[in-house]
Formats: sequence, structure tokens, C-alpha cells
Amino acid sequence: MPAAKVISEEPLDNKDAKWIRLKKIHYTDQDGKQRLWESAERTTRKDSGIDGVAVLAVLRSKTKAFPLSTVIIEQYQLPAGLVDAGETAEAAAIRELKEETGYEADMTTEPESSPIVVSDPGMTNSNMKLVVVSVLLEDKLETPTPCLDDGEHIITRVVELDQLDTVLKAYDKKGFVVDARLSHFAAGYAMAKRISIGAFP
Repeated sequence: MPAAKVISEEPLDNKDAKWIRLKKIHYTDQDGKQRLWESAERTTRKDSGIDGVAVLAVLRSKTKAFPLSTVIIEQYQLPAGLVDAGETAEAAAIRELKEETGYEADMTTEPESSPIVVSDPGMTNSNMKLVVVSVLLEDKLETPTPCLDDGEHIITRVVELDQLDTVLKAYDKKGFVVDARLSHFAAGYAMAKRISIGAFP
């Protein structure tokens, strides 16, 4: 399959935009001075008030046949997607995980959701929740077939949690750009391991 490539770029008028629009914000700062700010705004937000979810799937084996692992998208991010109308963040996470990776959440373990968080509040109003779900496999690691929509071309990779930070740094050295949220989680996980064995006494 040939690689995807950008054919052209051009300015986008708000009237032609499907998912976002640009907005000019007039405000008064703490000193009473009037100022101007520019922001991108999502137009897809539904009644939940949550734009999207990222899914941290914790893969584990009933027989401990493999270490605790997670699944990432080789566009170098966690599985993710928008929250549909009438859908909770948790339901969206379970749906997106199945669609993008083929893995099914273990429904005997309740998903854990973060508060609503933002990635770039100075640039956009876009928000999300991180939802942690458990994927319990009978024995050895399995790689199910994703249920991709037309036009989606996703490659998944299972990574041991203990190796996630190292794997992402290797991607960086190859010239790939890693999603900040995934990178921050991996760095935090690695930092917690270092602290647990005596780093930063």
C-alpha cells in the first residue's frame, strides 16, 4: 500500500470548515486593558460537553503469560476518537478501542475516567477525557483485527508498559513525532518506576 502524502495546502474559510472554526476573542485583562486573542474552536461537541477520549488499555493475561502491556496506534498516539451524541466518555472509549484495535474491554472491571482535560488551551477549546480500561486475555497475547471505518488506515502495536517510554524515544530518533499525551504518560510511568527504586531521594 502506498504511503499517504499531502498534495496541497490552502487557507480554510470558516464557512467551508467541517470540524473546526477560527474565532476572534476580545477581552479585558487584569489591568483593564482590552486585548485580542485568536482561537480554534471545535464544532463537533455534543451534549456531554466532552469532545473526545483517549484510551489507555491495560492488557493482561489470566495466566500471566506476558507482562502488563498497552496498545498504541503507530501514528504514535493512544487509541482515541470523538464522543457521539448521547454517549458517555466511557462508552466512547470502549467503542473506539474495539474499532481501532479490535480489543474488547473487560466489562467486569469498571473503566476509570480522568476529569475533563485540555492539551493546548491557548490555541483551542478542544477537550477530552483519558479513559483507562482493562483488557483481560485468557492466555498468550492476541492481536485482534480492528473494525476500521472507510478511509481509516491504522497500524496498532502492543508495547509492554515498562518499555513504553523507551519505545517512544526510539520513534523520536527515527524522526517521528509522538503525541504529547502519550509521551507524558510514558514519561510519568517511567519516572514513577525510578522514584520507587530510590531516585530523587
